[in-house]
This record gives sequence, C-alpha cells and structure tokens, in this order.
Amino acid sequence: MPARPQRRRTISRLTIGAAVLATAATVTAAAQPAGADPGHRAHAGRTVDVQLLSFNDFHGNLEPPQGSSGNVEELQPDGSKKSVAAGGVEYLAQSLRTARKGHPYSVTAAAGDLVGASPLLSGLFHDEPTIEAMNKLGLDVTSVGNHEFDEGRAELTRLQNGGCHPKDGCYMKGRKFRGADFPYLTANVTDEKSGKTLLKPYSVWQHKGVKIGFIGVTLEGTPNVVSANGVKGLKFHDEVETIDKYAKVLDRQGVKAIVALIHEGGLPASSSYNYNCDSPGPGDGISGPITDIAKHVTPKVDALVTGHTHQAYACTIPDPSGRPRTVTSAASYGKLYTDTTLTYDRRTRDIVRTTVKAPGAVNHVVNRTQPKAADLTSLIARWNKLAAPVANRPVGHISADIAGRGAEAPESPLGDVISDAQLEATKAADKGGAQLALMNPGGIRSDLAFKSSGSEGDGVVTYGEAFTVQPFTNMMNVVDLTGAQLLTALQQQVSGPNAASPKILQVSKGLTYTLDMKQSGADRIVKDSVKLNGTALDPAKTYRVALNEFLAGGGDGFPVLKDAKNKYVGQSDLDALTAYLTAHSSASDPLTPPKADRITVEK
Repeated sequence: MPARPQRRRTISRLTIGAAVLATAATVTAAAQPAGADPGHRAHAGRTVDVQLLSFNDFHGNLEPPQGSSGNVEELQPDGSKKSVAAGGVEYLAQSLRTARKGHPYSVTAAAGDLVGASPLLSGLFHDEPTIEAMNKLGLDVTSVGNHEFDEGRAELTRLQNGGCHPKDGCYMKGRKFRGADFPYLTANVTDEKSGKTLLKPYSVWQHKGVKIGFIGVTLEGTPNVVSANGVKGLKFHDEVETIDKYAKVLDRQGVKAIVALIHEGGLPASSSYNYNCDSPGPGDGISGPITDIAKHVTPKVDALVTGHTHQAYACTIPDPSGRPRTVTSAASYGKLYTDTTLTYDRRTRDIVRTTVKAPGAVNHVVNRTQPKAADLTSLIARWNKLAAPVANRPVGHISADIAGRGAEAPESPLGDVISDAQLEATKAADKGGAQLALMNPGGIRSDLAFKSSGSEGDGVVTYGEAFTVQPFTNMMNVVDLTGAQLLTALQQQVSGPNAASPKILQVSKGLTYTLDMKQSGADRIVKDSVKLNGTALDPAKTYRVALNEFLAGGGDGFPVLKDAKNKYVGQSDLDALTAYLTAHSSASDPLTPPKADRITVEK
C-alpha cells in the first residue's frame, strides 16, 4: 500500500522567513479546563479533532529488534506484567496506516534519533534505508536528536536534502538518494559563526484550513553525548528559551496551535508502557529532565512529544499557567506509537486542552500479529540483499541470550564480554599495554540473542548481530590514568551530570568494587573496595586503561577521562568484539553468559 499520496498534496510546509501571515481579527476564547465534558465545550460546533501520531528513538530498527530490545512490558488488570513482542518498520507502518483510518485530520511526528546507533541493515548504508522507510510510512515532521549528529552536520544535511554519500557514492545503480520528504527541525542548534539554525527551526502542518505549528529541539547537552567531531562548529541552546522564542514567532504569524518536539525525556515510575503516570495526580508518576522543561515551556505550546530516555509515558504536566498539557513518549525502536487527540478551534485557531484520558493521548503497541506493510517488506528485502554478504558472516557462537541493553542490573553480562574483548585487543605491549578496560553502557545497543530471526541457526552470532550491539565502530584508545583519576571516573558514574540517572561503566575482568546505593552522589562508590586483580587501587600509581574514543573524549559525563595522557589508538571496538567472539567460541563450545559479578551492589 503506497504512503498516502493524496494526503501528501494537502500538506504545505511553512517557509522560514520574516514574512507574517495576514490574519483576520479573532475573538479569543478561553481554553476549556481539563476534564470538562466535551459536550459542553464552548463553540463545540466549530471544533475539529486532529489526530497526532508520534514516535521517537527509532534508531534505524527496520527489522524487529533482537533480544529483549524487541519487547515491551504490559501491565495486566490483575497487576501482573506481560512481555509483548513489538517493533519492526513493516508493523509500525501498518499500525500507523490503520490508526489513520476514519481520521480526515491526521499528522505524524517524531521526536528525534530516527537514525544513528542503527543495526547493520541501516547503519551500513549511512541510514538511507531508514529515511526511505520514514518517507513511505508518512512521517510529516521530526526534531533532531543527539544521534542525528553521530556523523556530523554535513551528513545530517545530506539526509535532509538528498544526494549520494560523498565517500561511498550511490548504493543502487541508477538510483540517487532523494533525502527526507519531511523536515528535520533544529530550532536550538545554530552555527557558531553565523548564528543561524542548522536546518529549519519550525514547520507548519496545514489541512483544510487547520494549521498546527511544530517546533523541534534536541537536548541542550547533546555535545556531552556525541563525539566532538559530530558537533564541531555548532552551538546547542536551552530548550525552554528556544521553544518560547519560536512559539512567539508562530503566534505572530497567526499559528496558535503549537506542538513541541523535544529530544529530551523523563523516567516514569513504572516500565510498563500502559502505566498511569498521572496517579495519584497529574505528572506525579514521572521524573527527569522533561518535567522541568514541561513546567516552564510557554502555555502557547499545547502538547510536548518527547524522547531520548527510551521510556513510555502519556502524562499531563501543568504548564506555567496551571493548565494541564500532554507530555508523551513512545519508548524506542518503533515498538510503540502515541495517538493524541488535539481538539482544534477554527475560530481561535488554538487547541482546546484535554487530559490524557480519552480522547487525550494513549500509547499503543506495534504488535507483530498484524499484517506487514508490503511496501516496507519490499524495502527491507532490497537493502538486505545488498547487506547480506557482510551481515550474514558468522563471527561466533553463544549458548544462551547474553543480556546487554535489556539487563536489569548496573552490570550486564554483555558489558562484561565487551569490556573483556577490549582488554584482550589492547593488552599486548605493542597494542597499547592495557591493564583494564572501561565501556560506557549507552554504547551497548542491544542483547546478543541466541534465537535468530535470520537463517544462520540458533546460537550463531553473525557480523550483523554484533554490529547491532556496537554500531558506532569507535576506535579503541589506551591511555594513562592515575589511580586517583580512575576513582574519580567511577565516582562520576553517580555524580555530577549522572547523579539523577547513573551511567555505570562496564568493567573488564580483574576490576572489582562496591556500589552502595544507600548513599548519594560520589559517596556511592566505596573507595576501599576498588581493586584491580585483588590489589587495592593505588591513587599515585599510573594504570593503562582501554576505552573507546567517545569515552576518552569525556563523553557521557566523564570529564576526568579527557585528562588522560600517552594515548595509543588501536582497532575499532566492533573489531575487538568480533575477534573475541571468534577466539572464544565455536559450535561445539559456545560462549556462555558471564555471571556479571564484578560490581557488588548494596541497596
């Protein structure tokens, strides 16, 4: 089924400029209080319901995500929890197309990280397949996320505007990459020299006289979670100040209905996608950066579509005027989509606020029991044919699932495997002389699943599956750090920028310590417990430490690592992992999941 060609012709995007749209004078009508009976809304006859479908953090997962990354947790009526298989762009497209039926006013938006940290099927081709898929499923607009900058500003601009890759060229004979049919919005990303936004700051969706403005921002802290080369020459500005600025611009142009697409998120109290985060009161069940943003963004904005934390929630958080406003996120990897009803008043040209109760905002599972969208199946097959010679090469064998992204504890079995692989790749004197290795948890993008979705057989790990786990292909660095600096790095896991949401480094064999969660901040690291091969860490001694180039640059809130000296650059982290799997496993003797007992957690 083709992606809504007729509907595409009804949408016009606002050209960014100083021109102000001419508008007739209107009588301002007060928005209806949350919870009011829709049958008693003032001027009900002049309103129209606009369906806003949204998702976030797709990360190039065209095929159903492997391992636990492909499941969502569903809260059952009796209070128990059920794991539901979800995701895959064939099912996401079908879900969205089904949801649009019966809704003459429907717009689809995303909140960033559509690409980057992608599985091989998309990542091998610089995410062109994902942009093509987004075009087909009818995405209308998206904000950028931090991962849109993984390959730098020039590559992001190419994904927007089209053209073949400057080094790899065109992937299919006679076909030139056309770029995104939808606008990427970068309202808070500007060029350091010119001060101009990298791409459009906002866009307006229009259909039969209804106008809704979209402002797109990424988290201000993007430079802290992206390599320095990816954000070179760019400035990232405060989310609230930026949204407020462009909400005024849209308001002056007569666009009163406004949605903010924000690549920053929250942490709900439950991991179940259908958890009521407004219990006992509006927004009480959610915390994290988005709560502060939501409480301060101008009331001119009617809804916030968010992302980044890969969580699922549909909440109401009061705006600065005290009126409830929807704040939503659809987890990640295309496993959910959010359906929000925006009641548009044709006279005021604004949204009549409702709560997240019906009609409001609801997250829906992208289940795999429904039919697949045939055009997306064809797209996947076409790119899989190109990727197959690389993707299907066996690199190892495992005896069971090795949990990485889906591990519950701060230390994951796959984190142990990866850090051990990095140590083994760099411990020789002529390879850097590493004594230990540190791995950032955010760089582990999936599990290693025993049961394969491909044809190579259960327990076989292919290059494509390994790539899905470590898609960044960061180069390994080996550096000098003192024992005092190492201790500081461990403390930075749970303090400073990481205090609210700790980032626990995965450590290679031989490094052990205790994490006391009863304490706060840096005191959570029990100093006397830090040992290397059974010997207490010596603050004055110099250690050779292996870590990827992102961590070595201070990424993920570890600034002390930038102070390291005597750097050696080795092979990529992906090459280290595949070499380790090949060396330590076979069909007759597969690799077993490690115990993950290097970090002792006291609660």
